[in-house]
Amino acid sequence: MKQLNNILEGFGSTWLLLVRSLSYTATLPRQFGRFVEQCYLIGYTTLPIVAILSFFIGSVLALQAGRSMQDFGTQQFIGSLVGLSMARELGPVMVAILLAGRVGSAIAAELASMKVYQEVDALETMNIPPARMLVLPRLAAVLVMMPVLTIIGDLVGWFGGAIVAKYTKIISIEPESYFAVLRHYTHFNDVINGLMKAELFGFVVVLVCCNIGLNTRGGPREIGASVTRAVVVSLILILVLDYFVTQVLT
Repeated sequence: MKQLNNILEGFGSTWLLLVRSLSYTATLPRQFGRFVEQCYLIGYTTLPIVAILSFFIGSVLALQAGRSMQDFGTQQFIGSLVGLSMARELGPVMVAILLAGRVGSAIAAELASMKVYQEVDALETMNIPPARMLVLPRLAAVLVMMPVLTIIGDLVGWFGGAIVAKYTKIISIEPESYFAVLRHYTHFNDVINGLMKAELFGFVVVLVCCNIGLNTRGGPREIGASVTRAVVVSLILILVLDYFVTQVLT
């Protein structure tokens, strides 16, 4: 019963934080500097690891699938497998998991530290709503940067698959044939569905991490506990939401 109460309390506080943040949307133009800073932290600093992981995920996917498809003489369709897998699932899910582990943990740690050391209370004393200053710019930034990171991840993953398909002897497919099959079977709607997933995952991750950070109670030890809880909850929500969103979009 206690666990259920904690879940319901967390769910309610998250929705309340969302409503409070959205109520200050009109003030976002005045916070352009914070918005740009968060775009840099969420997008630019995350881009290198997204590119590296996407490249090797596409490469491993092509390698493993190519060996299996070669047994059935269907290795010429490897471009469709890599293209659809990256666009529909692996691209948005991988970027969201990286966001939770790298950015979400940093957000939770920063806001939890501000809460423990009473900096959030100081903002409220100065009549500065934390939801407006600390949450809204992050939510706006993640909505802008998640599609960018996902598209780059998809493209790099496709390129990694093409290299493996070209230089692996048992596959040996020319890049022209690889990308021709990829374009034929990977439609624009597949990419759009992946971007919609990425937007939802990113928004939920940032909102949950902000909420957990702002609701931290206790001393310095609770900061670490909040970071762990924020990452774990974010990862669970990404996978749960991925299942239900996939059911709706397919």
